[in-house]
Amino acid sequence: MSEHNRRMKTSKQNPTALVTGATAGIGRAVAKSLVKEGYQIAILGRRAESEVEPFLEELCTLDKERDHLYIRGDIAEETTRLRVKESLAESFGHLDVLVNNAGIAPEVRKDMLDLTEEDLVSLLRVNLLAPFLLTSKLVPLLGGQNTRSYIINISSISAYAASPSRAEYCLSKAGMSMMTTLFATRLVEENIRVFEIRPGIIATDMTAPVKEKYDQLILEGLMPIRRWGIPEDIAKTVTGIVKGYHPYATGEVINVDGGFHIRSL
Repeated sequence: MSEHNRRMKTSKQNPTALVTGATAGIGRAVAKSLVKEGYQIAILGRRAESEVEPFLEELCTLDKERDHLYIRGDIAEETTRLRVKESLAESFGHLDVLVNNAGIAPEVRKDMLDLTEEDLVSLLRVNLLAPFLLTSKLVPLLGGQNTRSYIINISSISAYAASPSRAEYCLSKAGMSMMTTLFATRLVEENIRVFEIRPGIIATDMTAPVKEKYDQLILEGLMPIRRWGIPEDIAKTVTGIVKGYHPYATGEVINVDGGFHIRSL
């Protein structure tokens, strides 16, 4: 067993998925939903293995026929991305689904005119460069003429909704939208379909600090469906994609935002 990997009994015959940032929030819900669909899961995160162990045990109780893999590391590091590819190749031999979910919010909300180069680079490195480079590395494990594979990028309504106090986050998510388009175009002949899910205001640790603000905005009608989204809303959308419910689509954006994207008079 590697110092950084938590390995269990795995089978190269099972459908497989990698979910990044899967130790909490949206990623955690997505991992659970995929396990329920019969997928063998690898999850990538930065938490200590002792913290993740209860979640891995929970996944195993959901499907007693399959065990799962935890890879600890920072997706922004090239060494981690290489280790992810090696671990997946060794444990699974192939990959059917890649969910690019890992991301960070700005440590401090600043006026965009006050952002430094370090502010921009540190966030873009995690939220955009890392998933782009990880996806590129994992393409050889995806696809094939007989099996359709999926890349699902979890972006945000911040891909188009301007927040001048979170400019670096908005830029990263807008970049992920183009990343979706680029990979969808490039990989269609490899039998790999690429989708982008744009969550709206989802109740997670990331949004907890602004709960009071959004409680009021939702009450005032910020979006037609007047409630917070929950991670399971995103997980159910991922499930629909991997079950093949969109056979004639790629490069598609799916808004899971309570109707926030609707323009009305």
